[in-house]
Amino acid sequence: MRVVFMGTPEFAVPSLEVLLAEHEVVAVVTQPDRRAGRGQQVRFSPIKQVALKHDVPVLQPERVSRPEVMEELAEYEADLFVVVAFGQKIPDRLLTMPRYGCVNVHSSLLPKYRGAAPINAAIVHGDSVTGVTTMYMDSGWDTGDIILQAEETILPRDTAGQLHDRLMIKGAALLAETVQLIAAGQAPRIPQDPEQASFAFKLSKNDSLVDFKDSAINLDRLIRGMNPWPLAYTLVRDEAVKILEAVPRDEHGTPGEILALDGEGLLVGCGEGSLLLLRVQRPNAKAVSGVDFANGLRLRTGDRLS
Repeated sequence: MRVVFMGTPEFAVPSLEVLLAEHEVVAVVTQPDRRAGRGQQVRFSPIKQVALKHDVPVLQPERVSRPEVMEELAEYEADLFVVVAFGQKIPDRLLTMPRYGCVNVHSSLLPKYRGAAPINAAIVHGDSVTGVTTMYMDSGWDTGDIILQAEETILPRDTAGQLHDRLMIKGAALLAETVQLIAAGQAPRIPQDPEQASFAFKLSKNDSLVDFKDSAINLDRLIRGMNPWPLAYTLVRDEAVKILEAVPRDEHGTPGEILALDGEGLLVGCGEGSLLLLRVQRPNAKAVSGVDFANGLRLRTGDRLS
């Protein structure tokens, strides 16, 4: 099958590699190169790196909806477009351009958590199970007919990064099965129930602020759900201090108050229970243990973090 693949980050890489092994990938569309890091060096997206390795033509439009871009894509005469974490809205004309339409891999069990941050949302909301969905794309945001789904258990101490890595592998396997079914004319189309839909909107750093008035259980989920990006943080003496790792505890105290400092970490009171800070990071500094952080700022039991 002739496939045009649209994707950008690491999550999309296993899906592209599956298609390269089993089908003819005639072109890859990814986001333009960006400058990153302290040196502001130009970096290729993970998908572009894979495409170049396999000598696949790469398109990097600022907007895939531009007429000249759509004309170029039409020239490839693809049987199928596959979209995995591309980062741009696909215009209606492209959805119907290939013979078999346009298929997407989404990292939730749709219609739950439509949108840009479903992995984070599943952990923040305390779900025990999530998964991946393949679907036919339509003009809405993640509203198309479902083809296949596969569940994935969320482990008690999972971070968003750990869950991401398992789902990207599971998503690639599900995509391979999906494309086989489409080629054989056996792919199901299951309409989504809009009454069951929920949303996981694009994250900002404001979403990751730790408010110790909340319960320790909720804050633990927030910290894990925001790792590795945007990373949860709290304000300590006007510094935005990132909380990389913490665990909930049963001790009680005033929200934000340091309850204990020992070899385990820095114990802070919450609205319900307490939170043991194991690893934190001050601005422009290395990650350190909660105790080393407290010692560096000369914090003591009874001090307030925020």
